[in-house]
Amino acid sequence: MPRVLVVGCGFVGEAAADLFHAAGWEVTGWTHSEESAARLSTEKPYPVAAHDITDPGRVQEAARSFPGGGKLDALVDCVSSGRGGGPEQYRRVYLEGARNLLAAFQPARFVYTGSTSVYAQVDGSTVDEASPAIPERETSRILRETETVVLAAVGGTVARLAGIYGPGRSVLLKKFLTGEAVVEGDGARWINQIHRDDAAAALFRLAQADAPPGVYNVADDTHLTQLELYRALAERFGRPLPPGGPEDRNRKRGWTSKRVSNARLRALGWQPRYSSFLDWAAEQSG
Repeated sequence: MPRVLVVGCGFVGEAAADLFHAAGWEVTGWTHSEESAARLSTEKPYPVAAHDITDPGRVQEAARSFPGGGKLDALVDCVSSGRGGGPEQYRRVYLEGARNLLAAFQPARFVYTGSTSVYAQVDGSTVDEASPAIPERETSRILRETETVVLAAVGGTVARLAGIYGPGRSVLLKKFLTGEAVVEGDGARWINQIHRDDAAAALFRLAQADAPPGVYNVADDTHLTQLELYRALAERFGRPLPPGGPEDRNRKRGWTSKRVSNARLRALGWQPRYSSFLDWAAEQSG
């Protein structure tokens, strides 16, 4: 039975762990929160424990007591910096966390969930895994540095996730429904997204032995500008189009406008259940 450790059993990680278990893998989940670990341990058919991956000694100790002595078929690093996390938090959780995990465990495949924010393009061009990834914001530069560490490891794989939405979570839909949404500038900025379950399915696919290691974009099929997205939501919910406003150039991971290609991931047989954010939005109640 293949063995996987899912580190960061949060919004995406929990869904990924469930997929591995359903497929017959021996799953162990980690969270940072004792409360989350306790809740999940009562809900899930696999063990979930709380560990601080920024503490190298704690990670080493956990690996030594791990079944198989830390040898894994796959390790999925799905951690989050938490809301409002700044550069120092990013460095500790993403970069140092990945280093600590790689030093303690011996996975045949290490899948790290990064972000499409590492693409700094602002010209609306289509980007793939060979496109320049030279982010301007420090938080995204730390994600890029973490990618370098992961890709140097045996089986190192980076899943660059677009903006995540799904059950009970969508920043764009929430802002629209609460009246906080603003069409920035001319609304021509391209927005890339991925449903939580499609992201989890991508992580599961990339953990398989036949998936070549490397970088993969994880985004849905449909590229939408901000204006197109809000116009569609206005029609769907029978509400007015959000007002216009200035561009928010002070985003945590930088201001970008690009269309993210998922062709490499699709070539492995993965395909999203939700080809577009609007497919999911159409299912939501008014």
